[in-house]
Amino acid sequence: MSRTLRATALAGVLALAVTGCGGVGGGDDDGGGGTATSGTLTTMGFGLSDEIATTRVDAFKRDHPGVDLKITEGAFDEQQFLSAVASGNPPDLVYMDRKLIGTYAKRGSIQPLTDCVEKQGIDLAQYRPAAKDQVTLDGTVYGIPEFSSVRVVYLNEALLRQAGLTVDDVDLADWAALPALNAKLAKVSGNRLSRIGIDPKIPEFLPMWAKANGADMISADGTKANLTDPKVVEALTTGLQLIQDQGGFGRFKSFRDTFDFFGAENPLTKSQIVAWPMEEWFLNQAAKNSPKAELVVKPFVDRQGKPLTMSSGQAWVITKGAKNPDAACAFAKQMTATDTWLAAAKARADARKAAGQPFTGVWTGNLNADNKIFDELYQPTGNKRFDDAVATIRSVQDAAFAMPASPAGAEFDKAWYDAVNRVLAGQAQPAEALARAQQEATAALDEASK
Repeated sequence: MSRTLRATALAGVLALAVTGCGGVGGGDDDGGGGTATSGTLTTMGFGLSDEIATTRVDAFKRDHPGVDLKITEGAFDEQQFLSAVASGNPPDLVYMDRKLIGTYAKRGSIQPLTDCVEKQGIDLAQYRPAAKDQVTLDGTVYGIPEFSSVRVVYLNEALLRQAGLTVDDVDLADWAALPALNAKLAKVSGNRLSRIGIDPKIPEFLPMWAKANGADMISADGTKANLTDPKVVEALTTGLQLIQDQGGFGRFKSFRDTFDFFGAENPLTKSQIVAWPMEEWFLNQAAKNSPKAELVVKPFVDRQGKPLTMSSGQAWVITKGAKNPDAACAFAKQMTATDTWLAAAKARADARKAAGQPFTGVWTGNLNADNKIFDELYQPTGNKRFDDAVATIRSVQDAAFAMPASPAGAEFDKAWYDAVNRVLAGQAQPAEALARAQQEATAALDEASK
């Protein structure tokens, strides 16, 4: 599921007005400064489904009354986006996954933001390095980072206890011991899987498993594929075995597809899974829907036991042919400014308090904003499990890596995703599938680099 779709699915039903949230537009780093803006501003790929979105948008409307903002709600649609650019009538501003930015920058579908950053006085140093690197191609910035999502390991301590184990027995650094641990945790009877022991989350998290094994799947400059590295092959083989030992990918996926991570009947409360890496946003859902669950959150680790996480998220980009790039730049600045994020987080905290639910924070691509949110606004919930989880998520932010911007990022992703899916479907062995993916990715990268 894409981060944009997840953001929509995660949205709450409350939409709080910006009044009473305080702080927006008052600080030195808010989005209200820069050049004057007016005219119509159109967007794509964004929605107004929760207080995090509406508070920030309301702040922009208040500080830029001359702009007629038209938000087309819904997830980013590549076909629609490219068609709009080709027709010469694109939206001014697009909200998209950061991993796509290199591809669209190379194609010329989006604009460099050098002038935008200078005119609006956007401080690029405030953004997390991993997020900033993903929007930078050949030294040029093409996007303004928004949310930052990292991966941690979730554990159902009640199910571990049933298996005679503790959270310390789940050691993801010891790959050789994972199959035996998985066998103790999973519940497989005949052809039926009724509980997942360890979910490696592949294909999605293969880059993180490879990184844990000491390999980068693509070069730091995003131009050279490294999919045939034996450490990448080993990472895929390890994940494959964990799934095969639970009835094979068909049964595994069919069972996992029944999970509802957004409601009270989530796999944690229904005892459907024991250990799995996942984005930090599930903590927010667990705190809201399963406050009594015996949840433990640990860092994902490399083979040496050192914390490691993969970062991803969205960014705002200005399209080629945008009719109001100045207003688009002002909007991107304000939506990601420290004071704006703080006001949005306060709206979320107030909404949770009114509903009698814990507030576990808001995670952004703006380091300064996160520091203010957690140092000035966040208060321990009183539930040690969730408070410890928040501390864990904060601690791994500095251990984050991200897939670099690449001139053929979309094609590279397709090559290795297809390879993993062939392996999971039993159509190829890991080394064979990744060798084919290496050829496909190299051809795409070489063509993009011409």
